[in-house]
Amino acid sequence: MTVLIAGGAGYIGSTVASACLDQGITPVILDSLVRGRREFTDGRIFYEGDISDGALVDRIFSEHPAITTVVHCAALIVVAESVEDPIGYYEANVTKSLSFLGHLRRNGCDRLIFSSSASIYQADDGSPVNEDSPLRPQSPYARAKAVCEEMFADIAAARQMRVLSLRYFNPIGADPKMRTGLQLKRPSHALGKMIQAHQEGTAFPVTGTNYPTRDGTGIRDYVHVWDLAAAHVAAVGRFDSLLTESEPSTAINLGTGSGTTVRELCAAFNQVVDTPLATVDAEPRPGDVAGGYTKSDRAQRLLEWAPQLSLEEGIRSSLDWILVRDAMLKD
Repeated sequence: MTVLIAGGAGYIGSTVASACLDQGITPVILDSLVRGRREFTDGRIFYEGDISDGALVDRIFSEHPAITTVVHCAALIVVAESVEDPIGYYEANVTKSLSFLGHLRRNGCDRLIFSSSASIYQADDGSPVNEDSPLRPQSPYARAKAVCEEMFADIAAARQMRVLSLRYFNPIGADPKMRTGLQLKRPSHALGKMIQAHQEGTAFPVTGTNYPTRDGTGIRDYVHVWDLAAAHVAAVGRFDSLLTESEPSTAINLGTGSGTTVRELCAAFNQVVDTPLATVDAEPRPGDVAGGYTKSDRAQRLLEWAPQLSLEEGIRSSLDWILVRDAMLKD
């Protein structure tokens, strides 16, 4: 089986590619390298270019006619950056995605697994959500994901594509074999900021302390990226049984089902490291919300998938990745 992974040189896409390889699935990677890393494509079939480049997509399908399914991970993903540059985010994440689907249809491919986000949910009070919970994305990044889901559902309803949207909660960790991981030296998410503060010996800023959660700090559902990758492999294998003519599109939450506040994440971090991390309270960042976590059995029911790795294992994996990252990546 052969799968095209758009954005396959990024954090999640490259990890999905690793999981595919381990399960005997051949990944073909398409990535512009705007955020992805060439090093993550070593030893893999790789095409450098944009998902909106129709001639390139045509070439990929011509040279790899065995491609049956596309995993669409290509996107810009930084919330604060999307607030500063909404035009760039809508162009990259919505306009180019629509072009991409047109290219896929022209090449006879009607199976799409879309990397969506739990940030599309109404997440004002830290409550758990399922796939039918109200949506209210709070940033251009999140709204672009919601627009894509609706756009893809309309296309699927017209019998022009079948689309499975996987709504990620908060991925952490790295490929257990350390082939790939988070490529950014200074990531904007909470765990990345914790690691940075720990390395520099500075206090970690807890951004937002008055949210309606059990301790006033934001709450998230931290899921190991290797568990996410396993869910994609399951989705590829079960695609035809999941999506039919009567139900050509659906969404599945991918999370642990357990919410972790920022202060709880700090406590878990301190269980893993030798030197405790100091914290300081700070104002919320632009676009941030209280957050939430998943409460759904849909992934278990449809994919027979459940996360296997703990929060502490995800933290430890992230720290292990830091030790090899700089040797693997050139800048």
